Amino acid sequence: MDTVDARAPRHPLAPEWLHTPADPNALADGVWPDSAERGEDGALRIAGVPVAELVREHGTPLYVVDEADARRRAVEMREVFARELGRIGTGVTVYYAGKAFLSTEVARWMRDEGLNLDLSSGGEMAVALAAGIEPERFGLHGNNKSLREIDRAVEVGAGTIVLDSLVEIERVAAAAERHGRVQAVRLRVNSGVHAHTHEFLATAHEDQKFGLALADCPAAVARIRSFSSLRFLGLHCHIGSQIFGSAGFAESASRLLDVHAALLADGPVPELNLGGGFGIAYTSADDPTPIAEIAAAVADAVAEQCAARGVPVPHIAIEPGRSLIGPAGVTLYEVGTVKDVTVGSEGSTAVRRYVSVDGGMSDNARPALYGADYTARIADRSSSAEPALVRVAGKHCESGDIVVHDDFLPADVRPGDLLAVAATGAYCWSLASNYNYLGRPPVVAVRDGRSRVLVRGETEEDLLRRDAGIERKATSR
Repeated sequence: MDTVDARAPRHPLAPEWLHTPADPNALADGVWPDSAERGEDGALRIAGVPVAELVREHGTPLYVVDEADARRRAVEMREVFARELGRIGTGVTVYYAGKAFLSTEVARWMRDEGLNLDLSSGGEMAVALAAGIEPERFGLHGNNKSLREIDRAVEVGAGTIVLDSLVEIERVAAAAERHGRVQAVRLRVNSGVHAHTHEFLATAHEDQKFGLALADCPAAVARIRSFSSLRFLGLHCHIGSQIFGSAGFAESASRLLDVHAALLADGPVPELNLGGGFGIAYTSADDPTPIAEIAAAVADAVAEQCAARGVPVPHIAIEPGRSLIGPAGVTLYEVGTVKDVTVGSEGSTAVRRYVSVDGGMSDNARPALYGADYTARIADRSSSAEPALVRVAGKHCESGDIVVHDDFLPADVRPGDLLAVAATGAYCWSLASNYNYLGRPPVVAVRDGRSRVLVRGETEEDLLRRDAGIERKATSR
């Protein structure tokens, strides 16, 4: 548990939500993987594996994923929604949003636990195919799918393609006709519901790049139905990401069902896809609504709205990503430097401690991109030192290269310490870059006291391989 020291004065530089902990070594419930614990030596273990052992083998930075945690969350998501929707007489298809983190093994984990795959590009589709996932489990997304991506999806037999614009109706219909297929499609729409989240993460308000306005749906669906090579499944909407609470999902379902009911007059609409966006805890201050409550609220809203309109309850689809893989991940770094910086003006100053690590925005862009908050802990030891407010900084030549904006660590944090950052399973590796020519770190899965590599880390040779100037220099001698 991560408890607050009520006796400690508030640090003048700490944000409102961050309180001085009674124990800066504690692992907050819900923030760290299920299996994260400190051993008798005070060092962090995940799935029974000491993280210091992982670092000795693979170095830092290093992504670690608790396989059992990710699988458990996938099963829970599927079973909870199946139970709640079952009581209103319908079922659910759960698509894992591969954009959160995708490798061939993770794709197989999700397939093994009964999930389909939500894919956002030809590259993600290639990973799923390489993993041996059945193409009928694919749902292809994207606001600007290339002709090649569309053709490939139809060719391999992708289960569904989500149409994001009017021109895609024509493109998918043409590809399906070329391949002699009838392609199942959904139409992405904007429900107008504003999720309480960062602006860049909110995706169902009107002024944005995804989907069509609800008012444009009837004409678009009529066009879809005019093609014998297309089969219309239903509407799709995604109201945003990292959403706490259930009200937005219920309201979006209600608005979609207005249009859904009207579309039934001219043909079948067997499904309704409500997207994903279920939030997780990145810090002890985050309080996401339990999935069971969200599922119950969605089921109640769908049942009520269908009854009010006198229409059958459709099959429901959802697309969680972060909520399945995010909490299962931890990133390990080595501390390089520690420095204290005096902040403020004469008469009103405070000290901020900068703890710099050997990674940064190249392995986790979210703090720079979204202002995201994270939780950090010393990983290779526990300490009896008093809590000190720190800012964990990366090593990049960029002032915005912050890994953890604010957290408390033991005051004796020092160079050489291993630092663990929680809840990095989603949108860290998948957003990673080679900024400053750093190689992307390896990803290691842990389970039952064992570890294995999911994605190998990049070497200098990997970074230089595509530099054509090296080849020209060699041939010009």
